[in-house]
Amino acid sequence: MANTLKITLVKSPIGILPKHKKTVEALGLRKIRQVVEQQDNAQIRGMIDQVKYLVEVEEI
Repeated sequence: MANTLKITLVKSPIGILPKHKKTVEALGLRKIRQVVEQQDNAQIRGMIDQVKYLVEVEEI
């Protein structure tokens, strides 16, 4: 596993489940095409798996 993940929001969270909307915000994403870097750990991987239809992930 890489040490860092680059996460990009590619789809709008408007109209999705409130739980998934909070997950996107907890990842640090607010706007479409915004990119954040997060540490690669089990918690972040679980959050990404929950909203994988909204984000793109790249291992750094």
